[in-house]
Amino acid sequence: MATREPAWRRLIINADDFGLTPGVNRAILELHAAGVLHSATLMATGPAFREAVHGAFMQPALGVGCHVVLVDGVPALHAADLPTLAPTGQFRCGLGAFVRALLAGKITAAEMEREATAQIRRMQNAGITVTHLDTHKHTHIFPRVLAPLLRAALACGVRAIRNPFEPAWSRRLTTQAPAGRRMQVRALGVFERLFLRAVRRAGLATTDGALGVLATGTLDAETLERMLLQLPPGTWELVCHPGYADAALERAGTRLLASRDIERSALLQILQQPSASLPPLELIHYGDLPG
Repeated sequence: MATREPAWRRLIINADDFGLTPGVNRAILELHAAGVLHSATLMATGPAFREAVHGAFMQPALGVGCHVVLVDGVPALHAADLPTLAPTGQFRCGLGAFVRALLAGKITAAEMEREATAQIRRMQNAGITVTHLDTHKHTHIFPRVLAPLLRAALACGVRAIRNPFEPAWSRRLTTQAPAGRRMQVRALGVFERLFLRAVRRAGLATTDGALGVLATGTLDAETLERMLLQLPPGTWELVCHPGYADAALERAGTRLLASRDIERSALLQILQQPSASLPPLELIHYGDLPG
């Protein structure tokens, strides 16, 4: 997407999983208060949803999007209304099971659209102005998920969506990621052109790409600094998962535990008092993107 002028570097630092646990909420709000994080995406059915909404009201400059959940966890709608998406009363456990069912045609687009709409509406009914959409485990990479999500976004007046594709230069700087995940992220890039075409057709705003997707679980201060030092002109999103690794997080069923503390510390270390060697950055949230 176009930027103001060739030399501008605009960065959306977005924390996923807002509403997952009190410790995740606290980390996000502390980072926003410290001036290093301007955006978060909220899980409408997260256990700490109400607390997150209250925190967002207390810090109204924080842009809050909807972290649409279609895998792992519980739906916003009654399970009886989602026989293909939540056949056991809950979403399928694990991205692999979801993708197999999706590609086999066992999950209907209508159910994904209704559920995404319900999650967005739950946030809006709580008083949140939803700046954008993204998805838990980046399921909207797949065209069969993207299409119903775009319809839900338009129906709810949401004007932006995450570009979940990480550029090659950023992947090369992510040295600690497991080989299997590296291959997976690279292979999913086959959908990038279809994504950009569909988003452009729908009239939604997005970024030039997402940093930190490959680094999920291994994003430390060194990796973050390498990315920012080599950030090219454009509008980018840094995907992160800060939090406090406490007992509530262990009960949440997430694989990201100690890494959330590491990410929280890395953001503070690199961005609270940025080094003069970093290029000038304009930190924004999705609501700042041109419509």
